[in-house]
Amino acid sequence: MAHSVWGYDSDNGPERWHENYPMAKGDNQSPIEINSKDVRYDACLSPWHASYDPGAAKTILNNGRTCRVVFDDTFDRSVLRGGPLLGAYRLRQLHLHWGSSDDHGSEHVIDGVKYAAELHMVHWNPKHGNFAGALKQSDGVAVVGIFLKVGKTPKPEMKRILEEIDNIKTKGKEAPFQHFDPSILFPKSRDYWTYHGSFTTPPCEECITWILLREPIEVSADQMARLRSLSKNGENEPVNPLVDNWRPPQPVKGRIVRASFK
Repeated sequence: MAHSVWGYDSDNGPERWHENYPMAKGDNQSPIEINSKDVRYDACLSPWHASYDPGAAKTILNNGRTCRVVFDDTFDRSVLRGGPLLGAYRLRQLHLHWGSSDDHGSEHVIDGVKYAAELHMVHWNPKHGNFAGALKQSDGVAVVGIFLKVGKTPKPEMKRILEEIDNIKTKGKEAPFQHFDPSILFPKSRDYWTYHGSFTTPPCEECITWILLREPIEVSADQMARLRSLSKNGENEPVNPLVDNWRPPQPVKGRIVRASFK
């Protein structure tokens, strides 16, 4: 498997990432399965807060592996703080992982439950100078994970992202995506689990404080179908649907998952 072409197919998928990215076999890999019985309630975990500037949203793109919205992170304009974090972390991008059908697609699994999709909001700690520097530090990155489940009363929040999908149907397509406040994607409840883990894509750097929200947000079956209409191939190639871009749960290896709720 060539170094640059990791993916989610049998020949280049998660089972083989470690061949080129040895960190993928590390002791702090993500995602994991969270079992309520093993979770430790921590009364010291404070609420987390996000203050996002809608003007920071820049573009939406299809990179052949996910749909990503990119934000301006040149200064502290959209930040996450509180919870398990020390200091403010800057929002850099958000992206999604999803399945080929509604019964799977999330990366984290909760008590055996898989959701249709999982949204990741990636933030980095500016005390490390830049994003590349943050990737080398155990407190470098904070990701808020939000589960998407298919329901009868979808919240309108995902609509804006999904409306843009027609403009980024194929790999390499990018479209302007301005004036968007990602905090509308948060569920009502601020309850979360937190643990130390990694990026769920190569090189799988172990620099992430995960903040996984307990309450999923609802999307419609149509909205999920729209996500699955993206292609992992370029414009002039045969359509190859971009689905099942999730990594299966990794060994917990003694890590403690803490919860902000009882």
